[in-house]
Amino acid sequence: MKVSIITVTFNSSETLQDTINSISFQDYPDLEYIIVDGKSKDGTVDIIKNNLDVVSKWISEPDKGLYDAMNKGIRMATGDIVGIINSDDFYHRPDAISQLVNTFQEFGAQCVYADVRFVKPENLEKTVRYYHSSRFAPHKFKRGLMPAHPTFFTYRKNFEKFGYYKTDYKIAADFELLVRFLHKHKLSYQYLPLDLMKMRTGGLSTKSWKSNIIINQEDLRACRENGLETNYFWLYSRYFKKALEVLPHLF
Repeated sequence: MKVSIITVTFNSSETLQDTINSISFQDYPDLEYIIVDGKSKDGTVDIIKNNLDVVSKWISEPDKGLYDAMNKGIRMATGDIVGIINSDDFYHRPDAISQLVNTFQEFGAQCVYADVRFVKPENLEKTVRYYHSSRFAPHKFKRGLMPAHPTFFTYRKNFEKFGYYKTDYKIAADFELLVRFLHKHKLSYQYLPLDLMKMRTGGLSTKSWKSNIIINQEDLRACRENGLETNYFWLYSRYFKKALEVLPHLF
């Protein structure tokens, strides 16, 4: 079973090598790694060119944003299964992909997801939050809760059948796609009880209070577009869950 992993980059020279290294030491043999770069102006392209023994395909051209670039990568993919890893995240265990594939094969699921560790950019060994995807169920979308998107893998054919990331979303197209796949179309899923990767804090959806307002507006839209009723009270209640995830790592 071939696995395609996609990384979207734009001026990612400070962190991209860590992501590439985490792909290179995976013990799964049938792996395709694709990088979609948005015409970076720093050393990102040089890093890609220096790692063509790991990078299977790459392009560097202007795009219409993060989700447009993700869609480009998915369309370039030839694997049976597709997943996305951000350019500042990395797999911290060599069996991450093999464990994912084993889960697909053992349970026959259409989708597999796992847990994530959020770490400090200046100290990658310091966990500041642990995201437990085990608590997910489709009805929790109405509270803004979802599996950790960077650990979400599904069959490439599901994008072809049910659609790609919606590029008119600014921040929450990943949430919308998961609602569409898991709630609206009821694709089968399986949780892998494993902290699959580490994510540096400071991503697109966590940068400011303005981002939080946008993400809740788009989450509300995503639920309603896919036949799931919710409201802002339910959506904002998720921040209590986030606080509980952070508290154990404060001391």
